[in-house]
Amino acid sequence: MSSPAEGFSPESDPRVTLAVGAKGRFHIRTFGCQMNQHDAQKMVNLLHHAGLEPSERAESADVVVIHTCSIREKAEHRLYTELGILLARKRAEPELVVGVGGCVAQQEGESLLKRFPRLDFVFGPQNLVHLPAMVTAAREHERSLRVDYGDAAGARFDLPQRHPAYASPTPGRAFVTVMEGCDLFCSYCVVPRTRGREVSRPSAQILAEVRALAASGTSEVTLLGQTVNAYGRPRPGRAEGEIAFADLIRRVAEVPGIRRIRFTSPHPCFVTPELIRAFAEVPELCPHLHLPVQSGSTRVLEAMSRRYDRDTYLDIVARLRAARPGIAVTTDLIVGYPTETEADFEDTLRLMDDVRFTDSYSFKYSERPGTPAQRHGLGELDDGVIQARLERVQDLQRALTLDAHGARVGHCTEVLVEGSSRHGDGQLTGRCPEHRIVNFCATRQVAPGSYLPVDITGCTPHSLLGVAQQIPA
Repeated sequence: MSSPAEGFSPESDPRVTLAVGAKGRFHIRTFGCQMNQHDAQKMVNLLHHAGLEPSERAESADVVVIHTCSIREKAEHRLYTELGILLARKRAEPELVVGVGGCVAQQEGESLLKRFPRLDFVFGPQNLVHLPAMVTAAREHERSLRVDYGDAAGARFDLPQRHPAYASPTPGRAFVTVMEGCDLFCSYCVVPRTRGREVSRPSAQILAEVRALAASGTSEVTLLGQTVNAYGRPRPGRAEGEIAFADLIRRVAEVPGIRRIRFTSPHPCFVTPELIRAFAEVPELCPHLHLPVQSGSTRVLEAMSRRYDRDTYLDIVARLRAARPGIAVTTDLIVGYPTETEADFEDTLRLMDDVRFTDSYSFKYSERPGTPAQRHGLGELDDGVIQARLERVQDLQRALTLDAHGARVGHCTEVLVEGSSRHGDGQLTGRCPEHRIVNFCATRQVAPGSYLPVDITGCTPHSLLGVAQQIPA
C-alpha cells in the first residue's frame, strides 16, 4: 500500500479493493480517548474510499460500527447496551451489518462473537485497515475476527490520504498518529494488551502527512500516541536515523502553514530536558500540557507502577513553568485505587492544590481484566468511599478551574474558531492556545479554521467568555 506521501489508489490494495464500488451508508459510534476518536476518523476515510457514504444517524445506516475503549468498565457496559439495541434491529433487517472495533474488541475477541451471534465482525485497533474487507465479507454472510498483531508494526500507520469527500470534524485542526502502543504496564492499565507494544511511526511519513494537511488548510496538529513523548526512544529494531520526540516537534514546526502544535498523552517518565526546552524555544508548541499524574501519593504511584514519585512530578511541573510561564497543566486522576488510604487521598488533594491544575479528568478506579492489579487480586474499596472522594476531587477542581479562568479575564487571546457556540445568541466558539474553550461574540460570522483575537470578559468553570476584536472586512 502506498504511503501518504505517494498518494493512494484503492485498486492497489486488496484490503480495500474487496469493497470498492460497494453501495450503502455507514455510521460509526465512538466512545473513549482521542486515540479512539482519531481511529474513527481513519475508519470514516477508509469507508469513503470503499464507496460508502456516511450517515449521521445509525437508524438510517446499513453498516454500523461501534468503536469503543476498555479503559473503564462503564465503556463496556455502554457497548453491550447499544449492541443489544442494534442486534434487535438486525432481527427485522437481516442485511444490516454490525461490527465492533477498538480496545474492547481486542480484549474480548471471540467471546463477543459467541455472546452476540448476530454480530458480523470484531476487530482490534491494529486491524482497522481491514474494515472495508470485513464489511464486504459480512454482506456475503461471513463472520470475521481480526484481533491479531501480525501486521501491527506496519499496517497500523499505512493508511490512505483523505478522500475528497471526507469532511474534517474540526476545520483547521487535525490529529496525526506518531506512535502506538505502550511498554510500561501500569498496574491498572490494559493498553499494552489491547494496543500492543510501543511502535514509533517513521518521521518521514509523519512529516509528509503534516505537509499534506497544511497544504489543505490545517494549521493546528495534535501529535497522538499512548505514551506520545516516548516517540523515537531506542527500541529493538528501531530504524536508523529516527529522531527523538522533541526533534520531531521542531521539524513539524518548520512545516509552512503550521501555527499550533499539541500532543497527547505524554508520560512523566519521558518529559526530557529537550522537551522542556522545546516549550521555551518553539512558539508553535502550545502553552498547554496534559500530563497524567493519576495520584498524589508516592505510595500509590509505586503500587500503580507509574515509575515516578510525587516530588518528581512536582519538579517536572516547576521546570515546565520556568521554561514557559503561564503554561496550562491538566491531568488525569484515578480515585479509589485498591489500598488507597485516606492519607493517600489527602496527598492527591494537596498535589492538586500545589500544581493548580487548569483542569483534570477524574475517574473511579475500574478493575480491568488481565491487568497486574486484577491478577494480584487487589480488592476494590467501598464504592461509597470512592464516590465521596471523587466528589471532593471534582469540587476542588471546579474551584481551581474557575481561579485559572478568572485570571484570564481582562486579557486578549488568539482563538482558532470551530464554529457556532452551542449556547446560541449568535456566539462563536473555539480554543485558545492553552486549549480552553472560548465562547465569544463577534460583529460577523467567520469561517471555522480562522484565527481571531478575543478579549476575555468573563468566565465559567467550563469556558472563557469574550468579545472578538474588530474583524477586518
